[in-house]
Amino acid sequence: MSGVFIGALFGTIFVVANAHDPLNPAVGIALRVLAVLTFAGLLTLALRAGRRGLPAADDPEAPQADWFRGKFAFVVGAEAVLLIGGNLALRAAGAPEQTAVAWIALIVGLHFIALMAVWKRRSIAVPGAALTALGAIGLGMAATSAVAWVPFVSGVLSGVALLGGCAYAITHTYRSTARP
Repeated sequence: MSGVFIGALFGTIFVVANAHDPLNPAVGIALRVLAVLTFAGLLTLALRAGRRGLPAADDPEAPQADWFRGKFAFVVGAEAVLLIGGNLALRAAGAPEQTAVAWIALIVGLHFIALMAVWKRRSIAVPGAALTALGAIGLGMAATSAVAWVPFVSGVLSGVALLGGCAYAITHTYRSTARP
């Protein structure tokens, strides 16, 4: 569940950090509160699933002991290099500051797609594709008069996609631990 916890945490951070102008302040506050409450609910459900026991060993969605080694480390290392290098390059090219969140969404999405292949878990393809698309859309928007909306599109909506993907994963795990 650690990967799901990390995803939900970053989904919450995406929303909290990006729910601001040009959104109405009341809408921004509501989105932030909903994100934090969603995170708390997902954490509670994950803890309850953990108390019930782990999924059966033949469950294709069961946790793997070696998930965070080998190829995973390579994917995360490449992600870090791309995040830092890409943001430095965008800044050096004079891109608007809003492109930072779009670049982050794009690279995080691509990292999920790579991890889908490493972990052989199709469930992370949806949030991966969503973040990749929202990041690419945000980068495209940065060159238009809609640049102020990039944090909403690439940040808030990416956070919603991450929280939704984590909700799916936690719900699946919770159901798989149900006692007959």
